[in-house]
Amino acid sequence: MADDAAERAPVGGTYTLVVELPEPIAIDVGALGEHEFPAGAYAYTGSALGSGGFSRVRRHRRTARGDHDVRHWHVDYFLGRPAAQIDRVVHGPGADVECAVADRLPDGPVAGFGASDCDCASHLSWATELEDLIDRVVETYESVTETETRGCRRSDP
Repeated sequence: MADDAAERAPVGGTYTLVVELPEPIAIDVGALGEHEFPAGAYAYTGSALGSGGFSRVRRHRRTARGDHDVRHWHVDYFLGRPAAQIDRVVHGPGADVECAVADRLPDGPVAGFGASDCDCASHLSWATELEDLIDRVVETYESVTETETRGCRRSDP
């Protein structure tokens, strides 16, 4: 499922924000420090399994618009830059397949991004072409199973 449907879904699940960055920028990503982000397309995969469900996606959109200034998650630092624009949201309701999805997507420029609570390399992917990354994200959601964890171990908060 893509775009605004995630925000209207009655239950939570896993989501991927597909973001376009038209120019390279350096971003201070909180505890991860400053990193260079090349121009291109990014896919940030997260989960929204709490009582608020996909309201987390609405929060990300507010951050990207500049309407929400709190930086809590790594992705907040990225989306808080005006150049980073959310192109679409792809999601799979009801299942925690966050790590399985992130593992199947291309590597990103920042180790540990979005992966503070698991042992994944990163939950941020990068590609040069937006449409290629969108296709890869959609194909990944179509192929991942609800019980798949791809060997990820979640840490206790």
